[in-house]
Amino acid sequence: MNNNFKTAALLAGLGALCMFIGQALGGPSGLVIGLMIGLGMAGGSYWFSAKLAIRSAKAVEVSAEQMPQYHAIMGDLSARAGLPLPKLYVAPNPQPNAFATGRNPANAAVCVTEGLLDLLTWDEISGVLAHELAHVRNRDILIGSVAAAVAMGITFVASMARWAMIFGGGGRGEDGDNNPLVGLLMLILAPIAAVLIQSAISRSREYEADASAARLLGTGEPLARALEKLEAGAERIPANVNPAEASAYIVNPLRGRAMANMFSTHPPAAERISRLRSDAWV
Repeated sequence: MNNNFKTAALLAGLGALCMFIGQALGGPSGLVIGLMIGLGMAGGSYWFSAKLAIRSAKAVEVSAEQMPQYHAIMGDLSARAGLPLPKLYVAPNPQPNAFATGRNPANAAVCVTEGLLDLLTWDEISGVLAHELAHVRNRDILIGSVAAAVAMGITFVASMARWAMIFGGGGRGEDGDNNPLVGLLMLILAPIAAVLIQSAISRSREYEADASAARLLGTGEPLARALEKLEAGAERIPANVNPAEASAYIVNPLRGRAMANMFSTHPPAAERISRLRSDAWV
């Protein structure tokens, strides 16, 4: 299935799930509430995700005078992609990683960690930066932000089931009576379903960004070598990353966490490297 079609289907599934929960808990009025919560979460994420991500990473914007090679590579890649040059940041994180953020190409930012700059060659860094710029061009930042926001909305709506059950609500049966079992099922299953769908969206977008980066560079080798080193570096160095922001990174920065691995936002690095080196991106 085409990655873009899969993403659209998954996003539609998230929205439908949010509305279904609202209807199950409160009938037609609950349906409207579920829809409004999903839209509100998505709108807030659209406007404020970039500032929050940069602030959370404690990143500092760098000028061309401070880091000429960083700016030169991004300038060349942006020109090839037909995009404006994003704002460039460096985060004081020893774990090697990178992320892109911003609601659209005109307001995009790319951030690399100090650990990444220490670990990779500039040729390998060009592969990483091409991947992040691909996220910008493919609007993956917006897609990921909306998916995360709707998943948060679903979790919030599902938690209302607990209170509905306590006060005698929780859903409606065919005869109009309240059905606490519906509230219980929503409370348990809906957040899990939301996170699984969000993770599937993120994995799909990572594959697409890898392919787009390889096409932009004309080769997948720089990014493949970078992923090998980044995966090893992420395993060695503990992450200082909010789990909610893990999907923004080029490799999964959360290691040694069973639940994080079960709901991984990233495809296996070995599979990504294999695709890059097999010319599957052509």
